[in-house]
Amino acid sequence: MILLLALLFVPRAAQGRCQEEESCFHLDGEIRQLSVANHSVYIATEKKLYQLNHELTLVHSTSQRGTMRPGKESDTELFDRVSGSAWWNDTFRINVFLPFVENKTLISCGEISGCGYCEILDLRNISNIIYHEQIQVGPLNSSSGSVAFLVTLKKTDTFILTAIQQGYQNKQRESRKGKDGSDLETVNLLDVDDSHGSNRGIFSLNDVTYKPLIKSEGKAEFVDGFQVGSNIYLLSNVQPSTYKNNKVRLIWFEDKDSKTETLKSVRGVTLSIHDGGEGSRLLASSIIPGEEPLLWSGVFSVDEGHTHTVLVLFDISPDHSIMTNKDQDFYFKNLDQSPTTTKILKPMKELLRQSYMTSVLALRHKDWRVFFIGTGDGQLIKLVVDRNFHPACPRVLYRANDDQRVFPRIHLDQVDGKHVYLPFTEQVKRVPVSQCSTHTNVQQCWSAQDPDCVWCGPKRSCMFESDCEDGDWVSIPDVYQQKMISHKVVADLTGRLTLNIHIHVSTGQNRTKFTCQVSGATGELCSRTGPPSQFPQCICLLSDITFPSDGQWFGINLGNDLLEVLYITLTLALIRCHE
Repeated sequence: MILLLALLFVPRAAQGRCQEEESCFHLDGEIRQLSVANHSVYIATEKKLYQLNHELTLVHSTSQRGTMRPGKESDTELFDRVSGSAWWNDTFRINVFLPFVENKTLISCGEISGCGYCEILDLRNISNIIYHEQIQVGPLNSSSGSVAFLVTLKKTDTFILTAIQQGYQNKQRESRKGKDGSDLETVNLLDVDDSHGSNRGIFSLNDVTYKPLIKSEGKAEFVDGFQVGSNIYLLSNVQPSTYKNNKVRLIWFEDKDSKTETLKSVRGVTLSIHDGGEGSRLLASSIIPGEEPLLWSGVFSVDEGHTHTVLVLFDISPDHSIMTNKDQDFYFKNLDQSPTTTKILKPMKELLRQSYMTSVLALRHKDWRVFFIGTGDGQLIKLVVDRNFHPACPRVLYRANDDQRVFPRIHLDQVDGKHVYLPFTEQVKRVPVSQCSTHTNVQQCWSAQDPDCVWCGPKRSCMFESDCEDGDWVSIPDVYQQKMISHKVVADLTGRLTLNIHIHVSTGQNRTKFTCQVSGATGELCSRTGPPSQFPQCICLLSDITFPSDGQWFGINLGNDLLEVLYITLTLALIRCHE
């Protein structure tokens, strides 16, 4: 089933700066980088670095303008920041921005006047500079086609993996400006400390004997990168010099004993959402956590204007039948082997078609997959998919008034897990992951088909499960259902009728207190000699009653300490995606 989006819209937010009722932070310029770690949000713009708490209140900020002056050593220079209206002639533009939580530091790298420069900052206070070096780690120019992230080898050693856009900007291949004077290539592994011997230091490319690198052919634009277990993944749009159309490539590396052996293990496939594997373009990416097999979601455009977009699901579990270092587009620096034909990987499921999708964040909630999708006109859409990959109705959680584009990366608030950070050009907003409180009764709460929402019996409200005391709640089941209650009437050989009722809900800890009562206009309809109710089923032996030719209305009361009385007619539980 592919959902053509028909949504219930929320009111538009006011245009311009943040409004009082919003959880929002307005910046002094366009966002270059945004990272989330522990209790803080870190943002880099052209002029400043910001450290915000998880509710988007300013904690620290520091200027990115200043002058270069000689360092303590004769061959180094130091970036000296200025504040206010003081004179300055240089700007430190950030292109790599990585919280290193275990080390309690923030790695901040970019360029100053065309030369690479890096700082290691205190994660608790970004105004404190722990280390600095004049060196290139990522792209020199601001590039949405480059990615950088931390990886762990041998379970203990942490490195920076940078994948740098190729073929679009000539400056990407400029020499590294630093102590070793070598060149970055397409994919690089760099140290984050000086614990690897006398010939290596912080940000070193060196391995035991030389600098291992991955090169590429033609144009390469990277969209995402991540590590899952012992495998490191990179996703990119590639246009080889011999091809006219774009290809979406997935390459991966295995965790080996060294940088060299890790990069030599490169394998790759082409992701294709239609025959041929060419023409579509990857816009955004998110791994689905806790999955086996390894599931990944991507937003693809199917036209050059990125107007027509689809959200698809792939199984990207490593294929060990593919030979290492024989990829057509990415290869290890010091090996020269004939490439093999690239394997084509098809999607498991196409989940959603919607215009102008720009970003996606995938999460797990029990057996449900939950997708938060940003759009080019400022919407945040929530789509939930059950374990059988059946999607429920998508809903708009937020819509900006001025049709601002949502940036490709949406982040989860790691403190409460109940909000996501939505980055726009000069703003970041903290938006709730659900609108549970807008549902005023149990039918509405269930019909929302939102696994984040439960109907809390003691409070008689729809809310997050963690907010319901003692676990006295009901919610949607683990798989998609159109009806809260399904039923079947059967007759035995004597003509006696039995009404079998199945209640499609999940519950908290009070499941043992479940009782069921079926009544109509004349009162109780079930014989008292029938079997007792046992969640989630009621078996009702109908008393001697006469049914009208056009049917009979039933009231089903689920009486327990949680819900008190829940009245539902059998014809009112159908869920539809409304226009």
